[in-house]
Amino acid sequence: MYVSRFTLEGKTAIVTGAGTGLGQGMAVGLAEAGARIFGVDFIDMGETERAVSAVGSTFHGMTADLSTIKPVEQIIERAVAAYGTVDILVNNAGIIKRNDSIDFTEKEWDDVLNINLKTVFFLSQAVARQFLAQESPGKIINVASMLSFQGGIRVPSYTASKSGVMGLTRLLACEWAKHRINVNAIAPGYMATNNTEQLRADAARSAEILGRIPAGRWGLPEDLRGPVVFLASAASDYVNGYTIAVDGGWLAR
Repeated sequence: MYVSRFTLEGKTAIVTGAGTGLGQGMAVGLAEAGARIFGVDFIDMGETERAVSAVGSTFHGMTADLSTIKPVEQIIERAVAAYGTVDILVNNAGIIKRNDSIDFTEKEWDDVLNINLKTVFFLSQAVARQFLAQESPGKIINVASMLSFQGGIRVPSYTASKSGVMGLTRLLACEWAKHRINVNAIAPGYMATNNTEQLRADAARSAEILGRIPAGRWGLPEDLRGPVVFLASAASDYVNGYTIAVDGGWLAR
């Protein structure tokens, strides 16, 4: 049956930012499809580990600060040591800084670009080298944003980083498709996570956002489970360089 192409049995997935929110949701979704999870975050991932175990998979975690690329090689080495191979990378870790562009600081710019774009590139590079060393196909899934498509307000470094993620996804797909490496992205809509806590706490802004979402609700981490499994599985072998919006219809409005 064609549904078997969605299975991730025997696959190893590295998920950054796996401790909470969207990263946790995607890690659990991948585990439900059979993948073994190697989580990376700077916070405790005990809750994610328990959720992964509850669906019958295994979890190994590594504490790392992804504001620098120093942990990149160790992430790959530890994942391989834990499971033997790496098959999937989900570049989910990211931060946001809010400030008027006229007042935005160099630190606010660099902090966001370092995690959201620089580390994404170098971790993708490192895992692609591992795929080549294994002589196996691989899947890289980046996390983009609605602000990969739109400008937004008061988040200049975030918009720049997420626009960069979508462009980088296309470039890497073009270069690495010949090696059977698929590079795609998911652009979550307005999700109920830590990153949107300020927006959801602002009653007027929250109502404005909800008024434009045809689905009539904020997204949830579990809404990304299906898309991430699709992009991680053989079912998407001929999908490359594309950014899938998971937004409740926001961009269609």
